[in-house]
Amino acid sequence: MHSFIIPLSLILVSSASVTALTFPFQVRTDIPSHSLSRRVSSNSSTPLTNSGNAQYIANVTLGGQEVRLIIDTGSSDLWVNFPSTVPTTTDTGKSLSLSYAIGSAGGDIHTTTAQFGGYTVNNQAFLLVTDASSFGTDIHDQGYDGLIGLGPNEGSKIYDKLSGDAGDTLLNNIFSQSSNSSNNFISLLLNRHGDPGQNYTGQMTIAEYISGFENVTSMPKNDVESVLKLLGSDQHWQALTDKNNGIIGPDGLVIQYDSIVPKAPDGQLVVVFDSGFTFNQVPRDISDAIYGRVQGAIYDSTNEWWTIPCGQMLNVSLNFGGVNYPVHPLDTVDDNFGITSSNGTHMCIGSFQPITTAFSLLGNYDMIMGMSFLRNVYAVLNYGDWADDDTDSDPFLQLLSTTNVDAAHNDFVQVRMGGVDTTASSQWALLPASEEVHSPVSEEEKKKEYQEMILSRWPYIFVGCLVFVLLVAGFVIWRCCCRKGRKNRGCFCCGRNTAKAPAQEKHLDSGRKSDSYLPLQEGTLKANASLMSFNNSTASLHPQPAYSAYGIGQGKDHGSSGFDFPEPTLGGGYR
Repeated sequence: MHSFIIPLSLILVSSASVTALTFPFQVRTDIPSHSLSRRVSSNSSTPLTNSGNAQYIANVTLGGQEVRLIIDTGSSDLWVNFPSTVPTTTDTGKSLSLSYAIGSAGGDIHTTTAQFGGYTVNNQAFLLVTDASSFGTDIHDQGYDGLIGLGPNEGSKIYDKLSGDAGDTLLNNIFSQSSNSSNNFISLLLNRHGDPGQNYTGQMTIAEYISGFENVTSMPKNDVESVLKLLGSDQHWQALTDKNNGIIGPDGLVIQYDSIVPKAPDGQLVVVFDSGFTFNQVPRDISDAIYGRVQGAIYDSTNEWWTIPCGQMLNVSLNFGGVNYPVHPLDTVDDNFGITSSNGTHMCIGSFQPITTAFSLLGNYDMIMGMSFLRNVYAVLNYGDWADDDTDSDPFLQLLSTTNVDAAHNDFVQVRMGGVDTTASSQWALLPASEEVHSPVSEEEKKKEYQEMILSRWPYIFVGCLVFVLLVAGFVIWRCCCRKGRKNRGCFCCGRNTAKAPAQEKHLDSGRKSDSYLPLQEGTLKANASLMSFNNSTASLHPQPAYSAYGIGQGKDHGSSGFDFPEPTLGGGYR
């Protein structure tokens, strides 16, 4: 894997697949409570710096020192590697390591005053990372000093480490300043470099809507909580696609794919929205359906993505809540990273990347929509009772499309074709479906798919095994009862009286044998002979060999299961 170009993944690796390292710590009980200051200004937004369409960065002040943090909706922790002098902070005496698909952020948990989005929070907990070299490149040279997780409080590892509310996330502490739980939301607007038709910059707001995009409030409220109840783990920003109409391919037809999430409704896919990923992570079959019919497309097995001629315009869209969300063709075929083929031809990257580095071993989701999708929507993330236990409002997300198909077509022609529209040329026509090329599946990926099949369905496998054991046990007990019944007078088995008749009964008044000794009829004799043969049979039980699964590793896995995990960044980040 080339370090200069990796789709950034910042969902933390779950303990189910990778065990995070921890360090000895001494518990302190004198951690001060949070002190909050009201927002000093209103009607303002936090600028987001777009780093090559690969990552989006917000400025946060910690201990009086401003640091650049990647915004990540796929995790919940705040960690910093200060580029110079460490400001004054308070050590909580606890340590933590946050493990990612590539690299880890380890250090001590500290508290200090934090300022973000016009709010001030005293005694904000964060992870002070002294060594970030495990990410392979100097993160400061890449334009950032750490990460701020925008996920819910319950997903924070720091929150788990500290008692009470001492480990609350920065957003949770900010939300607590308002008595109105309806203000517990943020909004994200990601801009696109190299798009002549776009007229806004990247922005983030807290408890406010960006001017000009207020129509987002009329969009469907995608119920996040119902999806989480399906999974029973990992609070991510997730939604279900529309039934049998989830993702529309370049040929205008629905790409058919069955969800790997065991409890997902029929015909719907579970999608995670994660600003920590540069590229969208989708099942291999979906990626192949988008790019496998493109003339000149080549699958790069080293980097695990499709390389596409940059002049190929592909229209792809997704459906949520009955609304269609088109993806800009400049995002579908990405030209931000200077890729060339083996013969030196300039190529672009297919941004719907096969989901190999963020593979869901536990079957918790089907796809991850990263920055390549999020640049096409104005997203509002409402935390509901995630931020305030006293409210009964469920968390939800609303998406307002920012991509107009006709305008996007004109943008593509201007940028990729020099203003001359040749999109109707035969060189850009899709190959017939029968000639679709399928990308190769590595042995490692086959292993992960098998592990996913087992782990995501373990409750059903367990129940099946339990039922089998109970049936076998019941059969054995039944046979034992039948055998004992033949030996003990009066035992009733399987509807038949198995008590033995007396060998002989004398009647004093007549001196003759009892009628019970009269000769049996021929049919009855044969039936009893058959019965005796059955009752004298024996059963032999052969236990099945115990199942032994391979240990689950992270590797280049989509990683995680639970997840909070990082992804590959083009331009240097996490995978």
